[in-house]
Amino acid sequence: MSAMRILVVDDEADIRGLLKEILSEEGYSVEAAADAEQARAARARQTPDLVLLDIWMPGVDGITLLREWSQNTADGVQVVMMSGHGTIETAVEATRLGAFDFVEKPLSIAKLLRTVERALEAGRRKRQPARLAPNQMQIPAGKSRVIQQLRRPLLPTPLAGIAAS
Repeated sequence: MSAMRILVVDDEADIRGLLKEILSEEGYSVEAAADAEQARAARARQTPDLVLLDIWMPGVDGITLLREWSQNTADGVQVVMMSGHGTIETAVEATRLGAFDFVEKPLSIAKLLRTVERALEAGRRKRQPARLAPNQMQIPAGKSRVIQQLRRPLLPTPLAGIAAS
């Protein structure tokens, strides 16, 4: 199985580099982008499994980019917002737009890794087709006499001995 792909979007080169190094050491395939334009290009090249997205960036901010992605794609990519200056209102807005979670800077590496794992697992569950429980019956499609007979509930049949008497 190939490594899960993570896109790190942050205007601070030190943070991008640190996150890329840490996540790569954890076995993830990591690409970094410094701004919205680079993030759009990276996402167009290859859909990541997770985006770590800074809120405050020059030009197009993270909330605007999240809003754009939530309106234009249905690819199920999980997004975790990051900010050192976040407010409750910003976190609520990000969640409303579909962000999986919100982490504060300075980043706690342990918390970040737990959040990454949870977000990736949620993404896997979203992409898996719904499965029927083994005891659930599937109703056959069609209108033929045979299909109609298959749809009829099983009725108890009278015992042969009782019917003969």
